[in-house]
Amino acid sequence: GAQKLSTAGAAEKFLNESKGAQYTVKDITVKDGKRTPSAPFTTSTLQQEASRKLGFSAKKTMQVAQKLYEGIDVGGETLGLITYMRTDGTTLAADSVDSIRKLIGEKYGAKYLPPKPIIYKSKSKNAQEAHEAIRPTDINLLPEKLAKNLDADQLKLYDLIWKRTIACQMESVVFSIVSAKITTKDEKFSARANGSTILFDGFYKVYQEGVDEE
Repeated sequence: GAQKLSTAGAAEKFLNESKGAQYTVKDITVKDGKRTPSAPFTTSTLQQEASRKLGFSAKKTMQVAQKLYEGIDVGGETLGLITYMRTDGTTLAADSVDSIRKLIGEKYGAKYLPPKPIIYKSKSKNAQEAHEAIRPTDINLLPEKLAKNLDADQLKLYDLIWKRTIACQMESVVFSIVSAKITTKDEKFSARANGSTILFDGFYKVYQEGVDEE
């Protein structure tokens, strides 16, 4: 069985013993894997991602989102650019899904568009279903179109929301996952090496969720 090396001494001993050994690749398995996009933003997931990707505090994220929600002057009229920012719902209005899907087909091509809309259901039993997920009010207002109307922080947050919203209706990422078992001749040492390559980038074309540092 695999042993965990719990002390520096044990790890050093293991390294020294394994240095001179002869290794063979025992078996290789290849399988395809899929990653589906994350649900569109709720208040908490927006705060997490804005913290990871933009370095915003939760408070700052809400202040900037509030402004985007209340409205920004775009060409002489005040437009609310995102839906209500206090929500734990992950649903999207049907007409917004239609326009998101239309844009995906036009901007990225048919292969990025799933045959049917992806439906997200709220996890919590008593989620305020009254509120949708956080999304742009008009997905056709591309972030680059609004660059001159928004300040730097507003543009960064709007861009994040826009990308997450587009991604949530895009095709899955398809991986090829290769796993190899490597052992020494006497089978005293074995290791497993994993690697994956992307066969189809799917929603990664637009957006990749951040991960918290260990």
